[in-house]
Amino acid sequence: MTTIATMPTSVQKVVCEAVPDLGHATWSNALVVGQEVVLSGQTGHPATRAAAEAGQPLDAYAQAMVVLRKIQSLLEAAGGGVHNIVKLVVYVTDIADKDAVGRARRDFFAAAQPGAPYPASTLVGVSALVFPELRVEIDAVARLDVDLRQAA
Repeated sequence: MTTIATMPTSVQKVVCEAVPDLGHATWSNALVVGQEVVLSGQTGHPATRAAAEAGQPLDAYAQAMVVLRKIQSLLEAAGGGVHNIVKLVVYVTDIADKDAVGRARRDFFAAAQPGAPYPASTLVGVSALVFPELRVEIDAVARLDVDLRQAA
């Protein structure tokens, strides 16, 4: 019988001043597992709450841009960047927002990595998110050993 020794994969919690973990949270915003960065679903909160309370709620485009910038901040804190994203899962509370979210993604990625292919993606319509003013939530998977800017 042959046994193969396996080394445990390193895991590091990402600490990001721009997107701090909540003290009461039972999750981490992002973890680096080996070369993979796994991000929890990100929303536009607390910006969405402040805008709603001011009577100027953020639309789906604005929320998607806030979320994508949070994802960028987390990836940079993990030692990577937008170019490392290989997969996004986008949740919207109104499927009619798919075009606005798609436009936000195009605008964001075109500015961040012109000419590079977009990450793989799934868009899902859901009945609600954690707060009533939220229209968009996005989770992401990135690999620090992948650079979409170098893709053929």
